[in-house]
Amino acid sequence: MTCETVQRVAVLGAGSMGHGIAEVAALGGYDVTIRDIEPELVEDGYDNIEWSVEKLAEKGQLDESAETVLDRVETTTDLAAAVADADLVIEAVPERLDIKEDTFSTVDEYAPEHAILASNTSSLSISAIASATNRPEQVVGLHFFNPPVKMDLIEVTYGEATTDETAELAYEWAESIDKTPIYVRKDVHGFVVNTVLVPFMEEPAWMLSNDETTVRAADATMVYERGYPMGPFELNDFGGIDIAYHFRDASDQPVPPVIAQKVENDALGKKSGKGFYDYENGDGVDYDPEDITDFDTLRTEAVMINKAAWLIGTDVATPEAIDTGLRLGGNFPEGVCRRGDRLGLDTVLEKLETLHETHGADRYEPASYLVELVEDGFTGEDAGKGFYDYRVDPPYHYLDWDIDDDGVLEVTIDRQERMNSMSEDVFMEIDRLLTEVDTDDVSCVVFTGAGDKAFSSGADITGFTAGEPTDIMDVDEVFRTVSEFDRPTVAKIDGFCLGAGIELALACDIRVATEGSTIGTPETTLGLIPGGGATQRLVRLVGEARTKELIFRGLQIDAERAEEWGVINHAVPEAEFETVVGDIVDDLVSGPPIALKAAKRVINEGQEAGLDAALAMEKQSFALLSTTDDMYEGVTAFRENRDPEFEGE
Repeated sequence: MTCETVQRVAVLGAGSMGHGIAEVAALGGYDVTIRDIEPELVEDGYDNIEWSVEKLAEKGQLDESAETVLDRVETTTDLAAAVADADLVIEAVPERLDIKEDTFSTVDEYAPEHAILASNTSSLSISAIASATNRPEQVVGLHFFNPPVKMDLIEVTYGEATTDETAELAYEWAESIDKTPIYVRKDVHGFVVNTVLVPFMEEPAWMLSNDETTVRAADATMVYERGYPMGPFELNDFGGIDIAYHFRDASDQPVPPVIAQKVENDALGKKSGKGFYDYENGDGVDYDPEDITDFDTLRTEAVMINKAAWLIGTDVATPEAIDTGLRLGGNFPEGVCRRGDRLGLDTVLEKLETLHETHGADRYEPASYLVELVEDGFTGEDAGKGFYDYRVDPPYHYLDWDIDDDGVLEVTIDRQERMNSMSEDVFMEIDRLLTEVDTDDVSCVVFTGAGDKAFSSGADITGFTAGEPTDIMDVDEVFRTVSEFDRPTVAKIDGFCLGAGIELALACDIRVATEGSTIGTPETTLGLIPGGGATQRLVRLVGEARTKELIFRGLQIDAERAEEWGVINHAVPEAEFETVVGDIVDDLVSGPPIALKAAKRVINEGQEAGLDAALAMEKQSFALLSTTDDMYEGVTAFRENRDPEFEGE
């Protein structure tokens, strides 16, 4: 759905960010003009858009033809013509303040009076850029992450003069192109993500400079023990060591000596062939779990958490915005505020105070907001409150859920940045939701995955090395809660449904998947076996032979084969998916609640009993149901040739 206020978008700059932003705008249904200073640059930008859109079409990821999308894109080298009828102008020119100020001054002259002017800068001052115009209240930051087509996050950043109306329109537009925006309510250097992410790369560099760690020890420990997608030195190399250097230098903050030395020697990471790892004459990134040491993970995480506390305390961003930003923009396993609450903010504060006393560096000075929380006894999850309040209606970080007027509880696993993989928090949130929800308000439950790529790609394997074996062994309890829930449950599968994803689906009563979905149990390829009940639920569902083949071989099969084997109930074309699921849900909603509950219990428990005992359970339930008002309503409706109206009594 497009934003009604915006019809036409102008993107200034046809480089990697510019053509990417233009593409997502066109994919979102907007007419786009992309402009650069030279015809060749514009042509290259358009060619990149064309190639990408056609690839998306080949993969079946477009709802319309590639031609329709590309017809929305125009190109020009004339800045005045590009912005003349634009409702939204997005600047993606080189990251130099003088160039951006000059661009905005010209745009201000030619763009319509109502137009919103946005900068894609990753760190420069929105206020300074806005000062080059006569409409600073209509200037806002729209910081996309690279590549824009794949990265979901956009930082919507206020300048000093930006009005709420402007920021809210920019936020609404970002949502309309299927991105996830967060507000950055003050114009701080680095905005939200870089403010917290840079210390992840920088603090280990200080430790390396002081001979307190090695490159491989830091990377291995942060990845295999703490679950981060990349180690800090690996991430430095991947993004460019000069990026972190210039970020600190631009804010007049000290730079770790090893970073400065790498920049001086032009060893900038992957792009130069050598950085902290050697990509030309060496093996590149080559750490493994054996490199794990007693690297001080708390030191790095404490500095990041302190930065988050500073952002909150100065009203730059909320804990929710910070955590969303780091999950989507940094691919962190969980938000920094959430991690702080789990560690204990008193533990974090104590660490910072010790570091500040030892080293005296400003980066260790505890944020006032962090100190206030600890002094008030709000030290995190165990205390009932920290950055988040867990005392009443604790937050759901990874589940979106809603109960509609028919009592359908729709539960969406929303961890798109990791293909809806399940972490400890996801397991806990599913269990808490089904345990605490009033079943009298629920007619059935539908589980689905956010986005169009995965129902769930499985358990987050980064958590395996970080978790205690006893915690991992409790995973099956979550799926037992699903299996034993009093109301019928449906797994609505679109995309990958692997590992813990199929285990959740198997715990549901009915499973429906699009034909393009992939179903499988790949745990043995990781040196594991299913840990959430798949070995037992599958064997009861499809028999020993097929269960062993699925698990022993770590198979990933298409939905049609899964239906043929009996793993799922229905494999349907994508165009029919919503209709089929809707028909099933309609039947469950209109069904007799007491009878459905009894049927589910007898079917589930009967499998564990002998035939005679199971038949006795069935007979007993039948006899009890024969005295209910629902039974009388059902018989009466049958005789009167009408649909029954069951009340659950």
